[in-house]
Amino acid sequence: MNYRHAYHAGNFADLQKHAILLALLETLKTQSPALSVIDTHAGAGGYDLSGEMARRSGEAEAGIFRLLSSTDAPAVFAPLVAAVRALNRGADGPLYPGSPLLIAGALRREDRYVACELREDDFELLRRSLAPYAFAQALRVDGYDAVLTKGGRGGRPFILIDPPFERPDDYARIVEVTRQALRQDPAAVLAVWTPLKDLETFDAFIRGLETVTDDALIAEVRLRPLLDPMKMNGSAMVLVGAPREVESAVRAATDWIVERLGQKGGAARVWRTGA
Repeated sequence: MNYRHAYHAGNFADLQKHAILLALLETLKTQSPALSVIDTHAGAGGYDLSGEMARRSGEAEAGIFRLLSSTDAPAVFAPLVAAVRALNRGADGPLYPGSPLLIAGALRREDRYVACELREDDFELLRRSLAPYAFAQALRVDGYDAVLTKGGRGGRPFILIDPPFERPDDYARIVEVTRQALRQDPAAVLAVWTPLKDLETFDAFIRGLETVTDDALIAEVRLRPLLDPMKMNGSAMVLVGAPREVESAVRAATDWIVERLGQKGGAARVWRTGA
């Protein structure tokens, strides 16, 4: 599979991931004098939703454009909406910030950010996107390896893991990276995005993660019942070491996406391992 996030930018999964990401960063900033952020699969930095790939999938129309036109979205989405409108000079335009622009825009000068991307074309776009931020560095390296070599330099570690899941060992590598990150610094916080296709795959991942930590907050957006493993039936954010203060925001984002964007039989689940 030749995955390009440009096909999926601004979809329901991005709404979940980015709203929770910004809420988590805001909470961590109040608790830590400095953060050391690593984004293992950063992508291009930002996306033009009027481009061919986004128009071909149509996923943004059922995602960010539904959010922008909503009058009942909870406050957890306000930072994401503000970031999208700022990128479009105050309008509801076609430009959408990926995780790199959202993270860089949310961090302080005392924080550090390493964004990793292996695709050459996406890396060049990423490098240009982050050029205005002196505390940010784009690296064309394996993001999993970067967690072990770059993590924890200059602040509390925060790691975003958002792979395309093209490789059969992605779930196993995430578990191992989590193990190593917590071994390096038990105060590290990790945010893992995963697709939800079938329960067997997801449950196996969570069981593997439970061998590493009993402190994971899991938010499942099930747009439809998980019956067809060939479809992306939803998405999940798995937060390791997340402060309790962020849980209400996670729940609000997850509930709204299912209620407003889901189909019959969809469900929102927010729960903690070890509870």
